[in-house]
Amino acid sequence: MHDGPTSDPRVLVAAANLRDLGGLTTTEGLRVRTGLLFRAGYLCDLDGPDRDALDSLGIRTILDLRRPTEVAARPHPEMDGVEIVQASVSSDDNEFAVLANAMLDPDSEPLGPDHIAAYFRGNVTDRLDRYRPVFETATDPGRYPLLFNCTAGKDRTGFACALIHHALGVPAQTVLEDYLLTNEAIDYEGYVLPVLAPRLESGPLPDQETIMSLAGVRPEYLRAAFETIETEFEGVERYIEDAIGLDAGKRERLRERLLD
Repeated sequence: MHDGPTSDPRVLVAAANLRDLGGLTTTEGLRVRTGLLFRAGYLCDLDGPDRDALDSLGIRTILDLRRPTEVAARPHPEMDGVEIVQASVSSDDNEFAVLANAMLDPDSEPLGPDHIAAYFRGNVTDRLDRYRPVFETATDPGRYPLLFNCTAGKDRTGFACALIHHALGVPAQTVLEDYLLTNEAIDYEGYVLPVLAPRLESGPLPDQETIMSLAGVRPEYLRAAFETIETEFEGVERYIEDAIGLDAGKRERLRERLLD
């Protein structure tokens, strides 16, 4: 566990892992504009100053990466003028939930972080068709300010945001550091563990490493995805253009809108 929410200005509401994707510097020395792209987990429990912070962003589009059952369990709060685009990137059996259940089941075969890394490799190869519409929406400047979200705002959202940063020219190490910011920002006890609580309450508690491998993020998770991109698609540039459909024109429009 960490000691508390980070003071990093990109973290806007730790209670929902709500963060601005801006503020990072590209390899060309340009800066990703703030106030246009955001990422978060579920938003339905926000109230008081946290809800005010969300409302102050002027979000026009929420790109929801969750499965319909997840949306039903934690629906979006009422937000005037916001279009919610449902773009589930998980297959119907929700591989991550199946994996989490197995890792938390004391009677199952022992599983660990390497199995989550395998899930990230699957994002690249097995769920590509589900991610293409995400980037079609995310690269439409008419939808900004836009917010990506999933349940915890760290895995599906983290992968999508890492690709956006790569497409903008943010260095790989900076992309990884931004991905890992979840570990400093998120309120595990109040935010992530309640999602896992039904599983945790169903039997003996697993070890702390198992809990944190599910509740947090690790370098090897994102690296697994990008290593697969390198081997299967001959690099991230080819993947961005050929696999997820950000051709030179779309990418240039994205850069014009989001870079200073």
